[in-house]
Amino acid sequence: MRIRIVDAFTDRPFSGNPAGVLLLDADGFPSDDWLQSVASEVNLSETAFAHPLGNGDGDADWALRWLTPTAEVDMCGHATLATAHVLHTTGTATGTVRFAARCGVLTTTAHDDGSITMDFPVAPLTPAELSDAAVEALGAVPRSVLHTGEHVGDLLVELADEPTVRGLDPDLRALAGTSKRGIIVTAPAEDPARGYDFVSRGFFPNVGVDEDPVTGSAHTALAPFWSARLGREELTGLQGAARTGFVRTVLRGDRVLLTGRAVTVIDGELHAKP
Repeated sequence: MRIRIVDAFTDRPFSGNPAGVLLLDADGFPSDDWLQSVASEVNLSETAFAHPLGNGDGDADWALRWLTPTAEVDMCGHATLATAHVLHTTGTATGTVRFAARCGVLTTTAHDDGSITMDFPVAPLTPAELSDAAVEALGAVPRSVLHTGEHVGDLLVELADEPTVRGLDPDLRALAGTSKRGIIVTAPAEDPARGYDFVSRGFFPNVGVDEDPVTGSAHTALAPFWSARLGREELTGLQGAARTGFVRTVLRGDRVLLTGRAVTVIDGELHAKP
């Protein structure tokens, strides 16, 4: 069984966000225990598992699930991008691919320049608060706090500026339990001439991921947040600290288009079959 490691939201190896990808031949998924064991062994923020759907399914072409080293998640952008990249670079699929996932049907479209656009639902943003203890654990005073809805399950925390986001060193153990998945911190770009409009970082200790380098699902919340602030539907976000990546976002009503690139870094054989 082939297993691949793909760096997503980047055009060069050892950058962006790495994801494991397994394309399964079976009509269904193996047991949950086996999926979780593989994801734990891969030990990346997410491993994607996908299998083709029968011709009778008119809504989607592939079924897709994402697991962290400790839990299954409802939505994942970078591992979806990585899966679409593998499908296209191996000749398994061309053009548009529709995935049936926990959060609904997600559509990906490959372009001639090598980039891939994903069509995701916009995260509903509602006002929220951080406790004094959580603010202390975060290590910065928020300008605003919003909840990102059921599927994303994070708190979106606006901070004062880009240097504050980049220099953050939160107490993740103290932050665990603050939200369903974790916390996204964000601020406007210090210099938009550098090619991005906002910065962010994502901390998800509740699902076994201390810091995620580039989180596609977070941009379903970041896109409407910054589009409202900046007055533009098309933006580019930079996420990460040690590893970074770019996400181009286009707001389309209750959907958001996320565009990025990906590169396969490892292509190997998984011997522990289900």
